[in-house]
Amino acid sequence: MSNPSKKVASYLLSINAVQLNVNNPFTWASGLRSPIYCDNRKLLSFVEVRNEIKTIMAEKSGQFGQAEMVAGVATAGIPLGMLLADSLQLPFIYVRSKAKGHGLKSKIEGHFEKGKKILVIEDLISTGGSSIEAVESLREEGLEVLGVMSVFSYELDLSEKNFEDASCQYYSLSGFSDLIQVAADEKKISEEDLIALEEWRKNPLDWSNKKN
Repeated sequence: MSNPSKKVASYLLSINAVQLNVNNPFTWASGLRSPIYCDNRKLLSFVEVRNEIKTIMAEKSGQFGQAEMVAGVATAGIPLGMLLADSLQLPFIYVRSKAKGHGLKSKIEGHFEKGKKILVIEDLISTGGSSIEAVESLREEGLEVLGVMSVFSYELDLSEKNFEDASCQYYSLSGFSDLIQVAADEKKISEEDLIALEEWRKNPLDWSNKKN
């Protein structure tokens, strides 16, 4: 498969890191009902897939410029960020969602120096909220954030707006559009399912409300 995005999508589907179910939607932590659920932590358990993802991340990281460090977003972005940092032989740190309540009460874990150029790694982008929060935390500490890279993106319009508002570029190895097309090509979903999934992508909230 020559298309890298579709290649990654096929990997994620093959290990059930992404599951699709139009008739029995999943409920996200936000309460939103969705026909898709993504858990990229699963790819860590499959050595071949893990190595392929690591290779692709390393290849695509150059589009952000020459990073001097890699940061993972807690929690799922930590192992992925560490894989990339090891591949590129760069220092690694990670960003908590909130500061620890004890010790040094740090939000950023690891050693870093102000002014360093850093690439942020996330497992998944939905609205982009957690990624941008991590970006802002790094900027507040004087680091130069080159951008955010994730394994997968739901390609929601809100994420596009949020990253634009934060003046932060981002890139996902694969996205919703390519994934559902691969799922259809591999006969994992029907044509009717494909249409329903595309409807969800256009208006997730409206689709969710109809399912409640």
